[in-house]
Amino acid sequence: MLIIGAKGFAKEVLEIFKQKSELDNLYFYDDVNDDMGNILYGTFPVLKSLEEAQKLFLEIDPRFTIGIGNPILRYKLYKKFEEIGGKFTSVISPFAHIGSYGNTIEEGSNIMTNAILTNDIHVGKGGLINLSCTVGHDVLIDDFVELCPDVNISGNCKIGKFTFIGTNSTILPTIEIGSNVIVAAGSVVTRNIPDNCMVAGIPAVIKKELPPIE
Repeated sequence: MLIIGAKGFAKEVLEIFKQKSELDNLYFYDDVNDDMGNILYGTFPVLKSLEEAQKLFLEIDPRFTIGIGNPILRYKLYKKFEEIGGKFTSVISPFAHIGSYGNTIEEGSNIMTNAILTNDIHVGKGGLINLSCTVGHDVLIDDFVELCPDVNISGNCKIGKFTFIGTNSTILPTIEIGSNVIVAAGSVVTRNIPDNCMVAGIPAVIKKELPPIE
């Protein structure tokens, strides 16, 4: 498996592989940070080029996951590595608590330690459900949505594509949040939020509009 990224969140994804005792043939990818060596923690190779990644996909293991936050960046990396033969793969902590009924988790999602998902929840492609998040029943989370640690989403909510919900935010029941929305850390969302905006506060209000995603 290839983890895209070798700093920050990638190290938290590594911990999931440790939890699952699946550390064999684990690689990282970082072609950005000049201070990143060729071996992480003295154990895991760090690839530096798409050519190396493509060779890994062809000869050893086509699977990859994204160890970097930011919904739009995650989407761009997904497209980049899929185009060279990678298979976008979900990584789910064995210490996440996922209900038994009606749940779907699409490819490339990261479900982190102590996340709680109840029943009838859909997590779209490339989703990131971070540490200690809770997601109530009958929630639709669209593609490439990021929930930061300790986000609480109540039942019957809908979250649009490429939306980012900051740490310790709360979404009240039956709320619909549009696509390309940023919810600032610590916010409490009490009403529906349209596309392409940033909201903050208790209750959360629109602070600025965001350019639509092309």
